[in-house]
Amino acid sequence: MDDDYGIFGPESVTWRVMGEPIQLVGGFRALLMQGLHPRAMRGVLQNSALLDPAEAWARFLRTSEFVRVRTYGTHAEVERAGRRVRKIHATLTARDPDTGETYHLDDPEALRWVHVGEVDSYLTVARRAGVRLSDADADRFVAEWRRAAEVVGLSADGVPGSVAELRDYIAARRPELRLVPEAAHPLRLSLHTPLPGALSALRPAVPALTVLALATLPRWARRLYGLPATPVGDLWASTTLRALHTGIGLIPAQVRYAPSARRARKLMAA
Repeated sequence: MDDDYGIFGPESVTWRVMGEPIQLVGGFRALLMQGLHPRAMRGVLQNSALLDPAEAWARFLRTSEFVRVRTYGTHAEVERAGRRVRKIHATLTARDPDTGETYHLDDPEALRWVHVGEVDSYLTVARRAGVRLSDADADRFVAEWRRAAEVVGLSADGVPGSVAELRDYIAARRPELRLVPEAAHPLRLSLHTPLPGALSALRPAVPALTVLALATLPRWARRLYGLPATPVGDLWASTTLRALHTGIGLIPAQVRYAPSARRARKLMAA
């Protein structure tokens, strides 16, 4: 239906933020935030062949398609995608070696952290790259993503609804966060990126993208990854994001934006 814009729509801040190509960095950052939650990370590690080129690429495509549908799809498309994800999370299990407990991937606390990591990453990258967002816009973005939380099975009132709530939640979870010993460091993984043959030429760019995504993390998170955490690093990350966003902006819109984002931009302009 032409007038079914899904859970966000042309008046949302989400459409303004998510279509920007710089959000490729935001997606990487979200994965890095997810990787610091022991249960969330172990759920991925124990249910994904991360180093298998065929499986890793297929998983990346599935995740990218889910993000696209959730952002731009109709209500029916979003519900179908969400139903599939909820079924997978409810079916798969992982084991916590620290406690011996077996848990399902729809563990609410793990899902909540993944949600918060996404929202914080997309918003942080957008603002530091120079996407024009007021403080009120930022709060609206966080509130809009309560709808996205419902898609994966969380309750809207169980996740942050403002930037202040987002920050408070992250601060409260910090004592529980760490990089589990069985997880490979993302920088090491990036040096051996499993891309299919047609995209193998892009492999050298992945370590640089990983370094930038790591640099955009808060200092405490960088320390958990065993990396330097200084104001100089913060300045480098912000400057690099802004330069990339500005440079990408010189590319014609027909090339710069994906088809769904181009359609969204036309609807927003109208």
